[in-house]
Amino acid sequence: MIENTRISIFKGKEIRKIIHENEWWFSVIDVIEALTDSNIPKRYWSDLKIKLKEEGAVEVYEKIVRLKLVASDGKMRETDCSNTEGIFRIIQSIPSPKAEPFKRWLAKVGYERVQEIEDPELATKRTRALYKAKGYSDAWIEKRVRGIAIREELTDEWQKRGAREQKDYEILTAEISKATFGITPSEYKNLKGLKRENLRDHMNDFELIFTMLGERATTEIHITEDSKGLDKLQKDAKDGGDIAGVARKKLEKRLGRSVVSSKNYLKEPENQKQFKNYD
Repeated sequence: MIENTRISIFKGKEIRKIIHENEWWFSVIDVIEALTDSNIPKRYWSDLKIKLKEEGAVEVYEKIVRLKLVASDGKMRETDCSNTEGIFRIIQSIPSPKAEPFKRWLAKVGYERVQEIEDPELATKRTRALYKAKGYSDAWIEKRVRGIAIREELTDEWQKRGAREQKDYEILTAEISKATFGITPSEYKNLKGLKRENLRDHMNDFELIFTMLGERATTEIHITEDSKGLDKLQKDAKDGGDIAGVARKKLEKRLGRSVVSSKNYLKEPENQKQFKNYD
């Protein structure tokens, strides 16, 4: 399975993270921005790397890996990442009153990962809790969590059947989206005015449901036809999306309105709640 970028919140700042070698790896740039409030964290990190090199902190470089995370433009881009141990070392070189609270936060995140490995159900529970804290309804959360599971089943099949690169996943996902909604994910994000945000976190019920239908249908086609190779997977993706697209169009005809919406779920008056901060 190809893991997607996840977001954790430290005192209102987003920290991107990803599972790599069965542990969390964090965006160094995001950590620096959270600790320093720098407007140019990339330059701060560049200067800090020079300082660490002069200090002979070779072990820090050994903890840095370039991993693809979702960037502010919504695309997957390589960025410097480090595991918990490496981030602790970097923090020691940053004069910040937030350093100690961040260390405690980091230790908690790492411990939670250990718990999730021992009991995978905890990851789902924490996902639900995070969405609840952001103001989502229980009904929406259930659909979103189910959608995550369906997506993971699909990417598992893609990996087994010949899709290897992130670009392959983007092509296949776009194929399903175009057939389901008539637009690609990037076009959908533009429609909703999103940048770095996760598109599915801003979908309404019908958008989530048809997304799940297109992806679940694609998975079943792959399995039934024992599909192999990117060309066949891409054809299956279009066919799976077409199934959801036909259902969407029939519903739109009956309702007299489009399912595809420029609105963001949490910005709707009936869905707005007081946001909580996860520190």
